[in-house]
Amino acid sequence: MRRQNQSSVVEFILLGFSNLPKFQEQIFGVFLVVYLVTLMGNAIIIAAILLDQTLHIPMYLFLQNLSVVEVSFSAAIMPEMLVVLTTERTTISFAGCFAQMYFILLFGGTECFLLGAMAYDRFAAICHPLTYPMIMNKRVFVKLVMFSWVSGIMVAIVQTTWVFSFPFCGPSEINHLFCETPPVLELVCADTFLFEIYAFTGTILIVLVPFLLILLSYLRILFAILKMPSTTGRQKAFSTCASHVTSVTLFYGTASMTYLQPKSSYSPATKKLMSLAYALLTPLLNPLIYSLRNNEMKRALVKLWRRAVVLQTV
Repeated sequence: MRRQNQSSVVEFILLGFSNLPKFQEQIFGVFLVVYLVTLMGNAIIIAAILLDQTLHIPMYLFLQNLSVVEVSFSAAIMPEMLVVLTTERTTISFAGCFAQMYFILLFGGTECFLLGAMAYDRFAAICHPLTYPMIMNKRVFVKLVMFSWVSGIMVAIVQTTWVFSFPFCGPSEINHLFCETPPVLELVCADTFLFEIYAFTGTILIVLVPFLLILLSYLRILFAILKMPSTTGRQKAFSTCASHVTSVTLFYGTASMTYLQPKSSYSPATKKLMSLAYALLTPLLNPLIYSLRNNEMKRALVKLWRRAVVLQTV
């Protein structure tokens, strides 16, 4: 195999589901619907919270930030993925692959910390209701949001720059649907041992630590729920927490399996499915889980719908 320097690599080939040519049209249709629903669902939540002053409190502002992250995360992945599914041979430029990996890491890292901040907010609200306004004041909220975004940016800069500083070997075929770190790293023809140590450590700190803190927060919330005198209140709180934990587990579980796995532990098909779990399902499910079970959010959505109807009739 002829070795190529990094400077000679001008594009990569995304193989996608090229081994399933008969099903690519159906897969394209499903992914397109998921993408459109994801964009519409998150955009509606962003607009509803923006226009309803009563929702300008930490809980819903965190949700608004999460929806912005989900829209951006989907936009970084889905358009290129849909192109891959419509052509037999899809190429992406070196710069395009760099940019896609950067934004995937940026929004993925931001979501990790943001979900942790949201769990802390719920913990403070349920376990310390009397002191909640002081615990989660405007200054604390802004710091948590800024920390989430800045951390995502720093992770993306360091990891993407490091990956693309390696030399690549031909053929430059990425057996994946988008430029994610593990499949791109397989094309590197250099010793990546130090990077793998960094990536493993980073995944522990960015993915597993927030996940464990979220589980700890919900464990404390669970004990607080059990002390509630109202059976209806306990059932509602259990339902909401179960939904949140399901969403969090889906995102963190598949992300950690993708980034903590040894190179040869899973087949390429399995790797693609795990990536799709957090690239497609999490942005789609989060708006439903975090909003449709909330009465105030439902009321804001109804108000937004009525406003849209009025504007159409004018």
